[in-house]
Amino acid sequence: MTRTFMRARRPEHKQQRREAILAAARELAAASGVRNVSLGAVAEAVGLAKSNVVRYFGTREEIYLVLACEEWQRWADAVTDRLRTARDTADVAAALADTIIDQPLFCDLLSHSSTSLEHNVSVAAAREFKVTALRTAAGLGAQVGRATGLTDREGMELVSAAAGLAGMLYPAANPPPTMAELYAQDPELAAHCPQLRPSLVRALMALAAGLPTLR
Repeated sequence: MTRTFMRARRPEHKQQRREAILAAARELAAASGVRNVSLGAVAEAVGLAKSNVVRYFGTREEIYLVLACEEWQRWADAVTDRLRTARDTADVAAALADTIIDQPLFCDLLSHSSTSLEHNVSVAAAREFKVTALRTAAGLGAQVGRATGLTDREGMELVSAAAGLAGMLYPAANPPPTMAELYAQDPELAAHCPQLRPSLVRALMALAAGLPTLR
């Protein structure tokens, strides 16, 4: 639904405007995918001109990097909650996989981070995104290490692998219409379309088993 705003003058009004832009970008991406959302579509959804949107976020990519930071934190909260009941490496791998799959927008953002979202952004925006991702991965890595007997560094590697693999597997496991039609017509090809959760859990289990051998 298109919104119409008066000019924001007070700090709280500017913050409301930022939050409205982020909410609109989130809704549009959830509906049609990150790659299909333009800055113009976000501006229209909020009821602003594109020139006004860029006063708050320099580019479309910067909007989605901010949302990626929010999604990293949401994932961290969900993983932390699941790890309270994790008893072994299998539980940890399942926790990392299940919680990230529960955030399809996060998976979508991860799949575009290095290929497009980290382009056409300011150094400040890139720094905020990288610092948030690394800090969050390090915090989760320490928790994973305690739950699995891995070192904090190895735990962080496992967390980073979960994020990287989810970003890679998500688009393959959710093919576009043409590929979906092809798979429907050709079961042999369809058998090679990865299933997100099993593929992710298996890879994480293998990595967790192999990391101690490299010490």
